Amino acid sequence: MSILDAKVPAGPIERKWSEHKDHIRLVNPANKRSIDIIVVGTGLAGASAAASLAEMGYNVKSFCYQDSSRRAHSIAAQGGINAAKNYPNDGDSVYRLFYDTLKGGDYRSREANTWRLAEVSASIIDQCVAQGVPFARDYGGLLDNRSFGGAQVSRTFYARGQTGQQLLLGAYSALMRQVGKGKVKMYDRHEMLDLVVVEGKARGIIARNLVTGELERHGAHAVLLCTGGYGNVFFLSTNAMGSNVTAAWKAHKRGAYMANPCYTQIHPTCIPVSGDHQSKLTLMSESLRNDGRIWVPKKLEDAKAIQEGKKKGSDIAEDDRDYYLERRYPSFGNLVPRDVASRAAKERCDAGFGVNRTGEAVYLDFASAIERYGKMEANVHHIDNPSPEKIRELGMKVVSEKYGNLFDMYENIVGENPYVHAMKIYPAVHYTMGGLWVDYNLQSTVPGMYVLGEANFSDHGANRLGASALMQGLADGYFILPYTIADYVASDIRTGPIKTDTAEFVEAEKSVRERIDKFFNTKGTEPVDHFHKRLGKVMWEKCGMARNAKGLQEGIEEIRRIRDDFWANVRVPGKPNELNQELEKAGRVADFLELGELMCKDALNRNESCGGHFREEYQTEEGEALRDDENFAYVAAWEWTGEPGKDVMHKEELKFEALKLSQRSYK
Repeated sequence: MSILDAKVPAGPIERKWSEHKDHIRLVNPANKRSIDIIVVGTGLAGASAAASLAEMGYNVKSFCYQDSSRRAHSIAAQGGINAAKNYPNDGDSVYRLFYDTLKGGDYRSREANTWRLAEVSASIIDQCVAQGVPFARDYGGLLDNRSFGGAQVSRTFYARGQTGQQLLLGAYSALMRQVGKGKVKMYDRHEMLDLVVVEGKARGIIARNLVTGELERHGAHAVLLCTGGYGNVFFLSTNAMGSNVTAAWKAHKRGAYMANPCYTQIHPTCIPVSGDHQSKLTLMSESLRNDGRIWVPKKLEDAKAIQEGKKKGSDIAEDDRDYYLERRYPSFGNLVPRDVASRAAKERCDAGFGVNRTGEAVYLDFASAIERYGKMEANVHHIDNPSPEKIRELGMKVVSEKYGNLFDMYENIVGENPYVHAMKIYPAVHYTMGGLWVDYNLQSTVPGMYVLGEANFSDHGANRLGASALMQGLADGYFILPYTIADYVASDIRTGPIKTDTAEFVEAEKSVRERIDKFFNTKGTEPVDHFHKRLGKVMWEKCGMARNAKGLQEGIEEIRRIRDDFWANVRVPGKPNELNQELEKAGRVADFLELGELMCKDALNRNESCGGHFREEYQTEEGEALRDDENFAYVAAWEWTGEPGKDVMHKEELKFEALKLSQRSYK
């Protein structure tokens, strides 16, 4: 084991970033034309980075497995993006955003990175407005804000319930401008299947053309991974079905350390599982918790009646409803952080108070908001003594303007009108705070390979606050990486183009081809999804919302058995040299089967509870996460040693100068 150097600059935290930028090396405009950079992934982090680097003069190759970069999973982030601009004049500041983010992550993120994220947040909004992103406006025409979990201020900018999509269209427009100028060469329907390391430096990738099946070698002076998270290791998650860990895992096998892989976020506001037929889960935006109130019946007999279909939520009298988040956390109420809200929902459902057929759902109710907004609108329109029907009509119009597309989506999926019947929600896997380890410059342990957005571990600790994923992706791509990468590629201005006929490229391509051949040579009887579902069940039950040592040890053994069975019995139809989605899935599930074991190992090693990592053995008397700062205030970064489950842990000690470690409280 070794202690990792994060290369955090010295000096006061509020000056670290500005002084660091003043002293890192630069590349002059003429020399940038001789530098090639590969960007894998075209979500917010990848699109913004590729567009920015090309605008600065670098030659960029951009890769995505979708048929268009507009299909990146960033579009699914509906609710908003945080920024410390204090438009509502409610006391927000860079310090408060930093504090909320660090506290929300249960003091398990790198302090300097978290401050920098808060510091550059305001610039993101200005950038996106300049691109034409249609953020919501208030009655005076200024940008509007709403609240999100883990904060007592309104700092979340939004575009109705389509924020991620609109932000991605802005980044996509900037990217396609560079494609049109020839500074970015776009490779859609290409999947990275290996990282090529030459003399210790990342010098390119092996990619598979998903349409023709052809393997391609691509060289560059630096490689950026912007490939999102690995939540689909659980099979059922809110991620797009194609979201995967393959690019990051291949980099891990080439020397990039995987940090805190057990830190998984369970989102409290998802449509509950309805049966074994499902291939993914649907997220209902956290923005709904602004106005929706979460509750279950107070009486067990009422809950049982609802589960049996004998009663509906509307049949339960107000006095018989338990608004348990408002009861347990009066200061934050329904806007507690996601990990807190998720565990509270699980606790109520485990106690028998769930409100659907399976007993695994709680209500998200907008009746109070509709009435409140209706009365407000009646006053605005000078309607004296409005009838309950008029109040409801006016209130529903306001709610529709704020959340209409989300309500429509819920009704289309569930078949119930959420304006009439309270939504049913339950926690589901959503985001991964763990990822590849990076230093302050976003460089991994493989020199020349940088990791941006959800694919790295650095900013969110053990739990991400809502509306911060979009913030990190754009911060990394627009305002951090374009500065820090110059310090590295400044050494390559005389290197010349990276040749792809070297032994390292040949070996990497050969390794990829042999693995593909292995899938077809197995000639088993079970489809890929059979193994993915089995893995997901183990991960959810043993390494999900709650973990314990016994379950994690059992999970490791079960994953090993599934992995052995996979390689003995998986069936991949078709041919390698054609469009073959089963082959794509097989490669991704094979990587999940190795990652899953490491996640359990990491969770078993961390004998504490923090954020989304909840070990049942370590909790307060009130059932909250109990940290062990003396023994576990560190980042666990795992090094691949050649075999699944044999990773060696390295530590990055976490130091806190601007904030003192304290027990989280949202009461």
